Amino acid sequence: MAHLEDVIARVDAAITENVIEHMNELLIVLSDDTDLSREERYEQQQRLRNAIAQKGHHHKAEVEQRREDLTKGGTII
Repeated sequence: MAHLEDVIARVDAAITENVIEHMNELLIVLSDDTDLSREERYEQQQRLRNAIAQKGHHHKAEVEQRREDLTKGGTII
C-alpha cells in the first residue's frame, strides 16, 4: 500500500504543478508500473488525463479571451 500512497502523492503533486508535460511523463511512468494493480494504475492515470483536459480547456478559453481583449473593431491593437 505504501507504493500506491507514493504514486497518489506524485499524481497530486503533478496536478498541483499544473504542467502538462510533467503530467504526460507521469502517465508514461504509470503505464509501466507493475507494482500497481490495473485498477489502481487506471484510476491515477484518469486523474492525470482529467487534469490535462481541464488545463487544455482553460488554456483555450484564456487564448480566446486574450484575442477578444486585443481585438477592437476587428483590428488587433
